[in-house]
Amino acid sequence: MVRLDTVSALPNDALDALGFTWHTDSDGTRYVADELVLVSDAEAEAYYEAANTLYDMYVQAAEYVIENDLFFDLGIPFNLIDPIKKSWENDVHWHVYGRFDLAGGIDGAPIKLIEFNADTPTGLYESAVLQWALLKHNGLDEARQFNNIYEALLQNFRRLITLFDDPDDFEKFYDGWKILFSSVEGNDEEEVTTKLLRQIATDAGFATGFEFLQNVRFDDEGIFDADDSPYEYWFKLYPWEDIATDEPELAVLLGAIMANRKAIILNPAYTLLFQSKGMLKILCDLFPDSPYLLKTSFEPLSGVKQVEKRMFGREGANTQIMDADGSVLYSTEGPYGNYRPLYQEYVPFSQDRNGNRYQAGIFFAYEACGLGFRRGGEILDNMSKFVGHMLS
Repeated sequence: MVRLDTVSALPNDALDALGFTWHTDSDGTRYVADELVLVSDAEAEAYYEAANTLYDMYVQAAEYVIENDLFFDLGIPFNLIDPIKKSWENDVHWHVYGRFDLAGGIDGAPIKLIEFNADTPTGLYESAVLQWALLKHNGLDEARQFNNIYEALLQNFRRLITLFDDPDDFEKFYDGWKILFSSVEGNDEEEVTTKLLRQIATDAGFATGFEFLQNVRFDDEGIFDADDSPYEYWFKLYPWEDIATDEPELAVLLGAIMANRKAIILNPAYTLLFQSKGMLKILCDLFPDSPYLLKTSFEPLSGVKQVEKRMFGREGANTQIMDADGSVLYSTEGPYGNYRPLYQEYVPFSQDRNGNRYQAGIFFAYEACGLGFRRGGEILDNMSKFVGHMLS
């Protein structure tokens, strides 16, 4: 049973002042719960160890995919294969951050990997900022949470320059390189999240800029803002798979920019390997004895309750939960039906006394660095709620 502590909600005007304008869902309900999940120190440590171990496994699995040319199995668009290889081969293409979605981990339930949102993970602002603000608003000790996301991201931005050296040596290596941050105009959540990342990079010591994606200029000489200022790094809150399918010419141009060493793109192209749910099958093949993995296959599993997902599905869309006899128990519609399906053994999410289900999200930036929860029904969709936590 998930243990909860009721707290006073942050008022909407306070959330607006923080830039958190997506605080109310389309049905008029509050997106951020006025409760906190109580997590023990031992449970937080177990989440930390699980995410770190899983990331190492993903790195080994990505190497295996590249060496064995398994891009088709993972649904990788052909026009991104070369950029993936190039970004994987050179350490300067640094993975800034991602988010592991996990079942279990509280009240004695074993931790199980659901998927890894490695390219454009949501929930960053909620996990990094709102949890802290919620505890402070209620007079609670802000330090009593598993949440050093801001500092971990700051240090990881510095690692763009220092790589595997001490990130605190950033100023010894930094030579004025600039990062341009971009999101699509008209999406408040993505814009605020991108600007939060820009602020962290600025605090890390970088010169930074912001430009909506449609105003960024690309050519063989690099990446430029609307004033034609060049940038050595470009962070885009826009999925690689969408670039490949919706902007194929841009995919080719970005590959050329990378090959010509005119700019470095964040998150790197190789994070699309991590993003693909097909990696869940590769992980099972490579690490059959891992306690964190659920049996996963490209074909329906025999005789077990299972979840059908799509390779690049998001927010629970195009998902089915099927009983052991193949009958559909729950399903959602969505825009990802053209992607290849895969099948993952079902595991129940932890529940509270009202039957709500909870999925843990662990942010990763060089190491596991923060925890937040999503609350909803059997399939967590875009109407699920964010629930903060407190160490108890």
